[in-house]
Parts: sequence; C-alpha cells; structure tokens
Amino acid sequence: MQTILVTGTAGFIGFHLAGALLKQGFRVIGLDNINDYYSVQLKRDRCKQLDGQPGFHFYHADLADKARLNEIFAEHQFERVVHLAAQAGVRYSLEHPEVYIDSNLVGFANILEACRHHHVGHLMYASSSSVYGANKKQPFSVHDNVDHPVSLYAATKKANELMAHTYSHLYGIPTTGLRFFTVYGPWGRPDMALYLFTQAIFADRPIDVFNGGQMRRDFTYIDDIVEALVRLVNTIPAPDNLFDAMQPDPGSSQAPYRVYNIGNNQPEELERFIEVLENCIGKKATKRMQEMQPGDVPETFADVSDLERVINFRPCTPIEDGIANFVDWYKKYHGVS
Repeated sequence: MQTILVTGTAGFIGFHLAGALLKQGFRVIGLDNINDYYSVQLKRDRCKQLDGQPGFHFYHADLADKARLNEIFAEHQFERVVHLAAQAGVRYSLEHPEVYIDSNLVGFANILEACRHHHVGHLMYASSSSVYGANKKQPFSVHDNVDHPVSLYAATKKANELMAHTYSHLYGIPTTGLRFFTVYGPWGRPDMALYLFTQAIFADRPIDVFNGGQMRRDFTYIDDIVEALVRLVNTIPAPDNLFDAMQPDPGSSQAPYRVYNIGNNQPEELERFIEVLENCIGKKATKRMQEMQPGDVPETFADVSDLERVINFRPCTPIEDGIANFVDWYKKYHGVS
C-alpha cells in the first residue's frame, strides 16, 4: 500500500482526489490549513466526507510551517506527493499579492525541500492554464513558450514550474506539473463562475457576465481531472534523451520533469454555458454585462495530446452532464428546490 500526501484536501480538487485514491487502495495523508478565502464550512464539510475512511489521516497544518511539514514527512515517508494546496483566484491576486507569495512560492519551496530531504519518488503539483497569459496561439500547448503571464497568480504558477524543474535537475526528483483548465463540478469552489451563477439564479439576483459574454473556456469536469491524476501518480517522468539544448522544448527536459495540460479540449462559449445552466435550474438568468477584468483572458483551449499519449486518457465530459451533476449537488447541499 503506497502512502501518498495530498495537500489541499479540504479544497475542491484535493478532496475529490483523496477519495479516489482511497478507493484505489492508497494510504492517503491529507494536509490543509483551511483558510477563509472562501467558505470554511464548505471545506470542513468536504473533510467530513473523508474522515473515518480506512487509510485516511488528516493534518490541519500550514505549508509555511516548515518544521511541522518536515515532521509529517519524516513520520510517513511518502512515496508520492500531490501538491494541490495554493492560494487560488486571479482577481483576488490583484488585491492581496502578499498571500500568493507566501502560499504559492514560499509554501511550494517548503514542499520541494521536504521532497528532497525525504526522498519522495514523485512530486505532482498544481499549475494552471493561466500560465499561457497573453498567448494567442490556440490550442495552448505545453510546447509553447509561456513567459508572458497577465496576473500575479499566473506568475506564481509559472514560477512553480521553474522551481520544480530546478529540483528535478539538481536532485533528480521526478516532478509533474498539472495545468488545470477551469475545473467545475459537485463540491466546487464558491468563487468560480458556475457556483456564483447558480447561487444568483436561485436567489433571483443578476449574474455578472464579463467581457460582454465574449468569453470561451475549456470547462473541465472534476471526475476527468481526478481520473487523469490517478493515472499520473505512478507515471514517473524520465529524462528526455532527445532533448536538444540548442533548441529547447518547454514541454521536455534533460531532467525527470514534465508538464501536462488537463482540459476538456473543447472550449465553450460563456453564453452557451449559461444557457445549459438555465436549463438545468429551470429558470432564466438576469445578466449584468461587465467589462473584461484585469488579469483575465478571453479564451482558454487545451491541447491534451501529450496527456493522452502518456496515460491513454483525455477529459471528455460534456457540459450538459457536468452542469446537471453540479446543480443536483447544489440543491441537496443547500436544501433548495
């Protein structure tokens, strides 16, 4: 039975991944500081779903506490680490940049150091589609340069990839970066569009639609994200013997390092996304058109060919199914009809 650390287990993706790994027979150690960026109650309710399951143990701890982190690593001797804890949100980073430095940079450095000193066999970590920033070429490919982020959040995720590469190069730690594309589904984040829209429509409040609705997103259902992560846990990166340092490929390396897009490979118009949600709820939304927000991008579109080649899987859940599942969960969780 492999022992795996999942940071951010009170978070959306971490919660779902921990549950899936337990079903696969892993021993899962969860870690989260349960901060108040969004509903603490929702985070605690996620944790309640995991508490008591055989093979699961949870630590309420902060990544900034390096000594505590090393104690946990020393106690459990993890074979695998999936690092999903981070300060999320593009818009929040405009107002609270210091939080992103502490969590996404200092916290990630502590994870890297712990993996180094405790000989972890594979580190997977959350990156983001936001690293593509000002790129216009579609679909976004891991082989494209991503040196033009348009938010501090995106810059910290790009920095995480660079930091991971350094540790793969210097210390031989296999690392895999996970560029997630607009993840949604049951138990999702209340700061994300689907949750905000659903909440507003049920309460007969208008929804804010940015860029006049002229947005496209590669909405990716949570079950597809988790399936990809479970398959990647024991897919250990190896050095690319064909890597050409004269023409370096951003998606490869002489170190045991890889980055993958995990997206639905089918961007949807925001207006269509709202229409499907209205159909699932049975009520029309009142739309309040807004300008594009600083740090945002008009379109995301994932090239997942590398992911499919390596794990023989690509996300494919249509938004009609994914949104319906979310609305069903929302009504049960909040007791609305």
